[in-house]
Amino acid sequence: MDGLTISRLLTAETLGFHIIWATIGVGLPIFISIAEGWGIYRKDPHYILMARRWTRGFVITVAVGVVTGTCIGLMLSLLWPRFMQVAGNTISLPLFMETFAFFFEAIFLGIYLYTWDRFRKPIYHWLTSIPIIIGSTMSAVFITTVNAWMNTPTGFTIKNGTLTNIRPLEAMLNPATPTKVAHVLSSAYLTGAFLLASIAAYSILKGRQHIYFQKALRLTMVSGFILAIATLIAGDLSGKFLAKHQPEKLAAAEWHFETQPHAPLIVGGILNPKTLEVRYGIEIPSALSILAKGSPSAEVIGLNDIPRHLWPPLYVHYLFDMMVAIGFYLIFISAVFLFLWAKKGWNEWHPWVMRGILAGGPLSFLAIELGWIYAEVGRQPWMIRGIMTVKEGVTTSEHTLPVFLIFTFLYVALGIIAVTVLSRLFRNKTPESELADRNIIL
Repeated sequence: MDGLTISRLLTAETLGFHIIWATIGVGLPIFISIAEGWGIYRKDPHYILMARRWTRGFVITVAVGVVTGTCIGLMLSLLWPRFMQVAGNTISLPLFMETFAFFFEAIFLGIYLYTWDRFRKPIYHWLTSIPIIIGSTMSAVFITTVNAWMNTPTGFTIKNGTLTNIRPLEAMLNPATPTKVAHVLSSAYLTGAFLLASIAAYSILKGRQHIYFQKALRLTMVSGFILAIATLIAGDLSGKFLAKHQPEKLAAAEWHFETQPHAPLIVGGILNPKTLEVRYGIEIPSALSILAKGSPSAEVIGLNDIPRHLWPPLYVHYLFDMMVAIGFYLIFISAVFLFLWAKKGWNEWHPWVMRGILAGGPLSFLAIELGWIYAEVGRQPWMIRGIMTVKEGVTTSEHTLPVFLIFTFLYVALGIIAVTVLSRLFRNKTPESELADRNIIL
């Protein structure tokens, strides 16, 4: 493999591994805060225990996320030096602000951890969770603006191939920022909800019918349904953004070749790469026009109106379809649970419902991975759209393979250590035993 291929593989590996921990880091704080706040309001120790237990797991994921986040910074410097030379000044502000947001979160996480039961009024301890949410969310916002800028670069003037007259705020608030930030945050919160829900569902399937798990599942499923709808709306807005600013990316995702009104949306199918003929796909008339511009008669640009060398890889259609299918599944399974809960005498704890929720945990993470692969691969061949291709940004070093092997070993080791620590953290500490240790008898 050449240096470009190895660099792309290592970058993909780093981002793919980091996004797992980053998503947890963004998605969990809000549920920790909701659980503790609701527990204080209702004087319910089960919800307060949820906050305690979820926080312990959250701390481990933050530690791994710090390491993998640092690795991303190294990847940009080691593997993509030309990109940093060209874009460094333009994107330096959000990169700095992301670091500041992390330190802000870390400081209050430390305060939150070490002040349990130290306040006369529990509400004061709960208030320290709010800055954690703000810090983790803003960290995601700032780093997402960098990725958004790579899709719609603004805030500079090009002079002799150099970016001059840098306007950092304009670069941060580029056209892609609103929809990309909305989609990233809603999907991270949604994944956090289903992660916690799948843990509770697994415990119930194992025969642990303690009220703690039932309350945890109800809390996360109510949140999960709301967030799944929010993510669907964010995805719809993203589709309309792509139609206006990155039509080739949307066209590749939908295998849309001819510019036309009443453009159909293709679900599934198999593409013949030579003839560009789609077989076995399900066509939904005018649906792509609605997705792209909100009108069934709207004209949607096809790939045939775009130079062939600027087409993204057409396999992104499969990624897009799987991501959307998972999104609808999460809406469906959370709605089923809530419907059964609302119907008195119906069994929302049925094993098949629990299995469906359990599947939602890993599926939500798969959707995150698919979404980011689509986001990055769908921008190809550009690294900075319209300015720098991936080939132009890569390192010329011939020693990328050893770096690839070293970091691969690091990620495998980190993954094993993190899973082992999280497993041992809760293995012999059931909610029942923790409530007993705190002399809480219900």
